[in-house]
Amino acid sequence: MKITITPEAKPSQLLYIGLLSLAGVLVLLLLIGTIIGVARSSGSKPLVRLGKQAKTTAKTTAPDDDIRVFSGLGRLRISLSNSSTLILSIAFPYPAQDTAFTEELAARISDFKSLAAGYFSALPADQITNLDEEAAKQEILTRYNAILRLGQIRTIYFSDMMVIDGTPQSNR
Repeated sequence: MKITITPEAKPSQLLYIGLLSLAGVLVLLLLIGTIIGVARSSGSKPLVRLGKQAKTTAKTTAPDDDIRVFSGLGRLRISLSNSSTLILSIAFPYPAQDTAFTEELAARISDFKSLAAGYFSALPADQITNLDEEAAKQEILTRYNAILRLGQIRTIYFSDMMVIDGTPQSNR
């Protein structure tokens, strides 16, 4: 097929020639880039930089001492033995670089919730109002660590801890 550009050439022919030329230029650029990429060593610096160069390079991995707080349990509402409700948030620090342990923590959220609910709901009514928070933390920590296989929790924090009295009030 012979294409000639004449003053009487149709716009569709000019568009066809333009698109064909553009495709040829792109294929040529891809070939040149591939040849340069294969020929360069893997440790060499980039040929072209776009934008400003950053003064410091940011690390993409978490540092060894990067500690995060796991608060995936949310706010727990636990029914107590005296028909009251305990509202509690439980959180604990964990090493961010330990991805296997992080995944285990996420997979055990329902277990953590049920262990905490089981502990608090089994407390006698007189212990609920005078709860020894440190003893409760230690017991919850022991129960959590008993089910973990890929790491251990070292400390645990309670927040938003409040007891809502559920005993019926007499009308006066």
